[in-house]
Amino acid sequence: MPQLDRFLLHLFARGAARLLLIPGEPPVLEMPDGQRLNLAPTPMTAVMVDALASEVMDPRQKASWADTPTLEWGYSVDGKPVALKAERTPGGASLSATMAPAAPPKPAPPMAPAVSASADPLSPPSSDPRKTEMPPGGPLSERLFKTLLAMKGSDLHCTSNHPPIARVHGDMEELSDFGILGPSQMEDLMRGLATPDTWRHFEEVRDADFAYPFEAGGCRFRVNFFMDRQGPGMVVRVIPNEIPDPDQLGIPEPVRRLALLSKGLVLVTGPTGSGKSTTLAAIVDLANRQRKDHIITIEDPIEFVHPKKRCLVNQREVGTHTNGFKNALRAALREDPDIVLVGEMRDLETISIALETAITGHLVFGTLHTSSAIGTIDRIVDQFPADRQQQIRVMLSDALKCVVSQVLLKKKGGGRVAALESLFVGPAIANLIREAKAPQIMSQMQTGRAYGQKLMVDSIVDLVKAGTVDPLEAYLKAPDKDTLIQGLKRVGIAFDPRSQGETDL
Repeated sequence: MPQLDRFLLHLFARGAARLLLIPGEPPVLEMPDGQRLNLAPTPMTAVMVDALASEVMDPRQKASWADTPTLEWGYSVDGKPVALKAERTPGGASLSATMAPAAPPKPAPPMAPAVSASADPLSPPSSDPRKTEMPPGGPLSERLFKTLLAMKGSDLHCTSNHPPIARVHGDMEELSDFGILGPSQMEDLMRGLATPDTWRHFEEVRDADFAYPFEAGGCRFRVNFFMDRQGPGMVVRVIPNEIPDPDQLGIPEPVRRLALLSKGLVLVTGPTGSGKSTTLAAIVDLANRQRKDHIITIEDPIEFVHPKKRCLVNQREVGTHTNGFKNALRAALREDPDIVLVGEMRDLETISIALETAITGHLVFGTLHTSSAIGTIDRIVDQFPADRQQQIRVMLSDALKCVVSQVLLKKKGGGRVAALESLFVGPAIANLIREAKAPQIMSQMQTGRAYGQKLMVDSIVDLVKAGTVDPLEAYLKAPDKDTLIQGLKRVGIAFDPRSQGETDL
């Protein structure tokens, strides 16, 4: 495939009016409303543009291009016609592509014969009898995204040889109107979303993560590409353009005050999809509105975009602006930060540098995939070799200020709500961390509710008592089910899971 085709696929997929490749500028899509969308962070060179244009010229056109300052010709990608125009400017060769009127449709061919039952189930036929007609109205990606947003879904799952599926209020719902997406259709869909560098990375390692702005929906998406036994696939998560309101999220006041800390380590934990990034974005936005400091975020990819309010905000994306979390975190120490957000503390070295950053007088926010606040402490210590664990306990007891652990529950009437467990580290708990007595922290949390301490079970009981969550949903998500039943009884709610047909839980 010519390299220019990769850019042209964006022209079709995003419904743009024109593609511009100009030396010294990034590749740009001009949208029908006049907006300009950069396809890559790095500018094009004159040599690159000339090579892209020459690759799609025939010998006659190449000879004409050598002698004339302007050349116009027709071209097509996957049957979609475009008008190309190459020009020689003082800065070098430039190239533009505009959608051309499509040719009149040809008569439909006879219906393909039925597929043999002995055909390989992993190699779908070119004409799948189960496939339905696509809904009208724009490129496939745009129609899928608009449908996801109209359903108020959180995630879109597209897998080869299956219809797309949306996660709505925690449940998976098939989008049958779109029919089955074959591997070639999936590849075209994915190419249209990715930049050339991202697609090249996906072809090399078979995985890719990036953020995709969706202007038509007023939001951004976090996109993951993958390969499985069926072929290419992707998962898209909705990221609102607006920073979430702490009131709407139900973030308690003690957790909000974390935005005003001068130094220390604050961790937000929970399973994948529990809303950790949303909670952190709300806390960082509070700091952005109330302080006059320098905030650096290191994310993979950048999710919520933080505009400058009272703080200067620099957001760096792993893979685009830096090679990794640990490299960016080490560099951040030389960039005069007051607050550093680490999107994910994945490995020992990243955790170690984050601890050192917090101890040296900075406020560090980070996330971990742990299911409880107390378990987070053990998880961090266990990352290190045995001969360093006591040193890490001492560092953690000094640096750690709070752990917020959360889980999402389905609300009555639709939607989801987060239950938050909060562990604030005071002198007594810091001493227990130093002495490796993490199991005793729970009793300190039970007696320290006046200081903002809250166990997950208590948070879930409060949601049931308020009528926000059904008792059965609370029971299914509670980490300690017996304690939950006792807590419900204390507030006058009698609940027996056996009466709900859940005797195997």
